[in-house]
Amino acid sequence: MSAATGIRGTRTALVIGGGIAGPATALALRKAGIEASVFEAYPTTAEGVGGAFMIAPNGLAALRLLGVDEQVREIGQPIQQMLIDGPNGKRIARFGGVPGLPPGLAMWRADLYAVLERRLREEGVAVAYGKRLVDVEEHPDGVTAHFADGTSAQGDVLIGADGIRSAVRTLIDPAAPGARNTGLVGLGGHSAHTPDGAQYDAMHFANGRRAFFGWWALPGGGTTWFSNITRARELTAAQARETSGAQWLDLLREQHAGDRPAAEILRQADPAQLVNVGSLHIMPKVTHWHRGRLVLVGDAAHAPSPSSGQGASLAVESAVELARCLRDLPDPASAFSTYESLRRGRVEKIIAQAERNNNEKSAGPAARMLMRAVAPIAVRTFLKPEKMFGPVHRYRIEWERHPAA
Repeated sequence: MSAATGIRGTRTALVIGGGIAGPATALALRKAGIEASVFEAYPTTAEGVGGAFMIAPNGLAALRLLGVDEQVREIGQPIQQMLIDGPNGKRIARFGGVPGLPPGLAMWRADLYAVLERRLREEGVAVAYGKRLVDVEEHPDGVTAHFADGTSAQGDVLIGADGIRSAVRTLIDPAAPGARNTGLVGLGGHSAHTPDGAQYDAMHFANGRRAFFGWWALPGGGTTWFSNITRARELTAAQARETSGAQWLDLLREQHAGDRPAAEILRQADPAQLVNVGSLHIMPKVTHWHRGRLVLVGDAAHAPSPSSGQGASLAVESAVELARCLRDLPDPASAFSTYESLRRGRVEKIIAQAERNNNEKSAGPAARMLMRAVAPIAVRTFLKPEKMFGPVHRYRIEWERHPAA
């Protein structure tokens, strides 16, 4: 079915949230022939905000449907292999990519945001800042969004792409769960140190004596690194930044003392370039993804922790799938129901695996030692790239196909 046929059911959409999922949703809707406007609560763009992450092959496939995959390849560093190291730097295991698929790309969230924001301007999609949603009125033929500044906007549907603290999720279901603190604080940054023998197509996951440490070497010199500190008390990004970058680095250096190459990477890390996102979260199962003319997308509906390596990729997938359903199905109710049926099982399975990964990251010294002992055996026997990543990374949305087919 052509994109134009869907216009009879949904012609306009209000997208709440201007991070990654919001712009991706607006671009997918535009591709589907639906006029979208983006409303962001913060007064400015998200330029420069966020840490580093991976876009997996399935995420790149979804970005290709939005017409930005080439631009994303320009900002990303191809990662062909994942290396599991011990605290002494010795290799425990190696995973290559899934056969036949392009490599994932390591990048900064701010760079991906810049690509999407530029594409919005090119497509003429309206973006309004300082628009904090406070209420929604539903009508038989549309919806009105009310913002804290006293303004309002009308559309056929309203899409909540407003992240883990989603206001739209609460409007859909006042009893909806909030994001759950994983007990880990997310930290990362740049270091001038390049470990000996560094491979520029590899991401390292180091099972340190006391904590997890990840890094990859940059072709221009130095490394990008990331780690977690266990902290039971929940910290927003703003609260976490009340502690100086130098103090957080001191904590990390103490935590990774004696770990190689983490100790040297952190010794040469720049406190001014420390990225601190505060407590990491995972979303409990969201019972209601939609109600009436309101629907959720991205982290508002499904927020796997960074351990999944799938947060941004799943958000873009869901944006594309939602646009396809609104394009081809005659009314919001059927579109939203089909969208949820196509997405829920997949994302919840990935979220569950990410939670298991979090438990491993926060394990104590004895458990970490056991994991280091069994990892080589597991890799030689049953932990193969196709088995571990194939079903997730090979996933593709058939844009031209009717979603109910």
